Amino acid sequence: QVQLVESGGGLVQAGGSLALSCAASGSIWGINTMAWYRQTPGKQRELVASITSGGSTVYADSVKDRFTISRDNAKNTVYLQMSSLTPEDTAVYYCYFRMNLLGDYWGQGTRVTVSS
Repeated sequence: QVQLVESGGGLVQAGGSLALSCAASGSIWGINTMAWYRQTPGKQRELVASITSGGSTVYADSVKDRFTISRDNAKNTVYLQMSSLTPEDTAVYYCYFRMNLLGDYWGQGTRVTVSS
């Protein structure tokens, strides 16, 4: 049984920083892509950033130069460092792992609230 556990959400003032992490546990045979998505009420879940096993990254235009995604393969963990946060970054953030042989897994979501 594979489980993803997120941590690091919370309340922060505009202009501040916040770091998220998501760790996978269980019988894992390697993780291809790790990513962060976010969702606000009434909107579709959107990709924030992704990172492949080789370290290639993709960012949404809205977070480029403000957010940094990284991963620790030994710990089966993905991180998202967020800076210069704005109220528009307020959302529930979900981690996503594409596991080798096992398919796709999602975290439970962690809420990030940015106050103006």
